[in-house]
Amino acid sequence: MSGTRIDSPQLMGILNCTPDSFHAGGRTMDVPAAIAHGVRMLGEGADWIDVGGESTRPGAERVSADEQIRRVVPVIEGLRGAGVARISIDTTLSTVAARALAAGACMVNDVSAGHEDPRILQVAADAEAELVLMHRLAPPDRDRFSDQYEQEPVYADVVVEVAAWLEAHARAAERAGVPSERILIDPGFGFGKSVAQNFEMLRRLGELTQSRRRVLVGLSRKSFLGAVAGAPDPADRLPATLAAAALALQGGAAILRVHDVAPHAQVRAVFRAERGC
Repeated sequence: MSGTRIDSPQLMGILNCTPDSFHAGGRTMDVPAAIAHGVRMLGEGADWIDVGGESTRPGAERVSADEQIRRVVPVIEGLRGAGVARISIDTTLSTVAARALAAGACMVNDVSAGHEDPRILQVAADAEAELVLMHRLAPPDRDRFSDQYEQEPVYADVVVEVAAWLEAHARAAERAGVPSERILIDPGFGFGKSVAQNFEMLRRLGELTQSRRRVLVGLSRKSFLGAVAGAPDPADRLPATLAAAALALQGGAAILRVHDVAPHAQVRAVFRAERGC
């Protein structure tokens, strides 16, 4: 597997301020506990803390902008007060992004890549924030876990099509005023892809990382890993996740979005040692 040489990949710790995320390890509805968890992940080696007020797991119910703001803004303010500088807001809504950025976030992580609310691109541009654009085929309430499709998504070539889709959306963000150096792309592992298609994407990740875009990868405890590892419960998928993370780093991933920061920091340390840096 070849890809752009990334000797200093970053880790993004997942902090879901929701009651229904698919893995309990990254979720909490209690503001002080959420702040403490974010600070703990920073101490374990996270470079970013990704705060979200709406679960993106398949089948999740949608959450209004007002409720997302109620959930995330106090946490972001608390994290900034505790000295956490790099905070991302995980949302598809421009009003949530704007409030989160005003509270201290400096990255917008939009799993809809601007589809649900195109104004989010302008919000990111105006705030001079970094912007993550992810590929998916459907919103969470209309999606399925990768190992549960009755009819698998159809791609002529999943890697080529995802890459072209992401590039088109990145150019839309540039037209909205987001500089190219502030845009990251996310192939959307587990979103609109079968088990086999996810592994094809992982196997050929270098085709994405060879572009001029930095690539963020979210593999943590996802169902396609459980499907091959014999681990139907997300709580049992850490070993498979770490193996996939190592492959993603070899493929040139710039950021790994993870639930379990400390073990991923060890994976990153080994990767850096092997690279001699």
